[in-house]
Amino acid sequence: MVGDVTHLPPLPAIPPDLRTLADYERRAQAHLTPEVWRHIQEGSGAEITLAENRTAFARIGLLPRALADLDGSTEIELLGRRHAAPLLLAPLAYQRLAHCDGELASVRAATALGTGFIASTLSSVSLEEIAVAAQSLGTPPPLWFQLYLQPDREHSLQLVRRAESAGYEAIVLTVDAALKPAGIALPPGVEAVNLAGMPRPRQTAVPGGRILLGTPLAAAAPGWHDLAWLRKTTTLPILVKGLLLGEDAARAVDEGADALIVSNHGGRVLDGLPSPVELIQSVAEATSARVPLLLDGGIRTGTDVVKALALGASAVLLGRPVMHALAVAGMAGVAHAIHLLRTELEAAMAQLGCPRCDLLTAERLVRLG
Repeated sequence: MVGDVTHLPPLPAIPPDLRTLADYERRAQAHLTPEVWRHIQEGSGAEITLAENRTAFARIGLLPRALADLDGSTEIELLGRRHAAPLLLAPLAYQRLAHCDGELASVRAATALGTGFIASTLSSVSLEEIAVAAQSLGTPPPLWFQLYLQPDREHSLQLVRRAESAGYEAIVLTVDAALKPAGIALPPGVEAVNLAGMPRPRQTAVPGGRILLGTPLAAAAPGWHDLAWLRKTTTLPILVKGLLLGEDAARAVDEGADALIVSNHGGRVLDGLPSPVELIQSVAEATSARVPLLLDGGIRTGTDVVKALALGASAVLLGRPVMHALAVAGMAGVAHAIHLLRTELEAAMAQLGCPRCDLLTAERLVRLG
């Protein structure tokens, strides 16, 4: 890992006491500098949304079917590609903060486990290197590129073309984080390498002047015209990430989105938002099942995945736990974390009497509070 040397190095092997993603989270703090740990864990404001992303799952109970035939699998098809399980690694910025191999370790782990990987615009390894790493281990899993629109549309176009040339299979347009607070001060050796040579605008307010509204930074925030432009620019499938309202989701589909990611950006942008798991049903109703819905936020256990699928998600994204596992044990840690979650998912599906993902419906759920 890059940074302070007072933290523990990654473990050379997986110890037997690492049995859940929560175990990785507890262990990770010792392997990260205080600044990086805080950056990974923090949410916006009073962190109400950050907490709600987890507690919302706790309010949902499960209703099993007895004596069911358990011949099935976790496989799904999404955007024309087979996925071994309804799970993808979320686009996470600056993964070299957690481990010196950064995104290379994560994508290799994803490839080894047949798990989809979404590379961030703000990755600390170039999108081309990530693609090569995935392809070097055999048949790569679905590989998507997450796009933060740049103030200069030509720069956004360059990123899209690079992703297409490198073999990425979809573009994930994030629309909810253009105005998020400034992040961590990056240590030497960690940077947004995909944006080399591109301007990075930042808003600095002065007393009596404009703070945010009406500034160039606000003007550069994504709009519907940007989605229309992107749809005309690429033939790749487009997923829109960061939608919560049903009416926005329906319009995004009308504008050409091929799938939607229901997300509040991990509680990192606006405090007071509900959890995506509370809203995905309304988004599904508003979009009339015209496109797949993915859920991003709060996934920590196999039963979380089950609940998301039963409420209308086709798949889920795994975020912070990837950084935890990466810090603890690098590629092996991420691969182990994926395996743990998939094991919990299969166990939960078996206990529920639902051996296929399409059998997980709202009838298998009950409100606990």
